[in-house]
Amino acid sequence: MSSKVHIEVTAPIATVRLDGPDKHNVLDVEGWRRLAAAFDELSEREDVQCVSVCGTGGRAFSAGSDIGRFAEERDTPADIERYSSVIASALEAIQRCKAPTVAIIEGICVGGGLEIAACCDLRVCGESSRFGAPINRLGLTMSYDELEPLVRLLGHSPVLELLLSGDLVGAERAQQVGLVNRVHPDVAVVEQGYGLAARIAAGAPLVNRWHKRFVRRLLDPTPVTADEREEAFAAFATADYREGRTAFMEKREPRFLGE
Repeated sequence: MSSKVHIEVTAPIATVRLDGPDKHNVLDVEGWRRLAAAFDELSEREDVQCVSVCGTGGRAFSAGSDIGRFAEERDTPADIERYSSVIASALEAIQRCKAPTVAIIEGICVGGGLEIAACCDLRVCGESSRFGAPINRLGLTMSYDELEPLVRLLGHSPVLELLLSGDLVGAERAQQVGLVNRVHPDVAVVEQGYGLAARIAAGAPLVNRWHKRFVRRLLDPTPVTADEREEAFAAFATADYREGRTAFMEKREPRFLGE
């Protein structure tokens, strides 16, 4: 069985759980569809301020697509095109999610699992986590849509290192190249990951969403327009700013204000 995709919400944090531990939480084509639907749903929920993504079982975040189903799901060129389109839709849904996203990675994170993690805003992992894309051993390629989030996150050289060597890299190397933001002891990674999600969710929600939007816009090489700059200035007029500033001033710490 390929993994099921579950949504668990304990507002203001939601979890998208890949649940197929017997096969390293792999996804068949229907699993990719459910992943896209999960993020589209959560993106529109006003009570969700951060989305965590994780795998079940502690041994794997995800090993990506279920290659055991390829004979029936990716048999013809038309099948392959449809399958790739479904994956692209899921990756796009993760990236356009309005709420910040955190991948909490235990164990193996390879292939499509690596792509899912790369589409999240932040990634934390355990010390024994391993990352890679050894698909050259299967005679398969990643599509442009699958490569794009990896190249944008890491740059071309680290991505080619993973693809051409087929090697799995450890958590230390993953952090060196910017694949993960933080590495924790295996026994603490879930707690630490949700702790990070909680701190994000405790921030001003509109501000978090604006910052996510602004940073992603800056990845586009075209110059920021005057209208876009005005839009950014308008963020200071939000209720988040007024309420957040009042709350901050009431509990301010001298080290923040130079006092």
